[in-house]
Amino acid sequence: MAFRCYVVVFLAVLALATVPRVRSTAEVMSHVTAHFGKSLEECREESGLSSDILEEFQHFWSENFQVVDRELGCAIICMSNKFALMHDDARMHHVNMHDYIKSFPQGELLSEKMVELIHNCEKQFDDIEDECNRVVKVAACFKESAKKDGIAPEVAMIEAVLEKY
Repeated sequence: MAFRCYVVVFLAVLALATVPRVRSTAEVMSHVTAHFGKSLEECREESGLSSDILEEFQHFWSENFQVVDRELGCAIICMSNKFALMHDDARMHHVNMHDYIKSFPQGELLSEKMVELIHNCEKQFDDIEDECNRVVKVAACFKESAKKDGIAPEVAMIEAVLEKY
């Protein structure tokens, strides 16, 4: 009986210990998203992307938003290039991505996990030749993986930090 109590207490402490970390990583993700999104208007103008793409990006983390539009993949490539987050073949530049994420408050909490999730998604869609199509598939995969891992930000979190960037 005493052993069972220790196990229950241990599991409760373990669960409580992970809640702040998950919340922190979601907060970091909101900063990354807000900052990254600031380059979208510039990319839209440069690349002739439709004005609808702005609204699509705003809804990226919304529960019911489906990440499927090829044009969103093109926008993500352009935005990533503004921060040197991709190689010329539209695949993630691991070192630059780590550095970019670490540049945000508590970014070190998220850096390894985010790069790992993106890399795993890239491997799944590596055979897609069209860069925009591949990147939008990777983005959709990343969104789902981030939600499963509890690091996806709530839209309200992103809106709260948006004015900082």
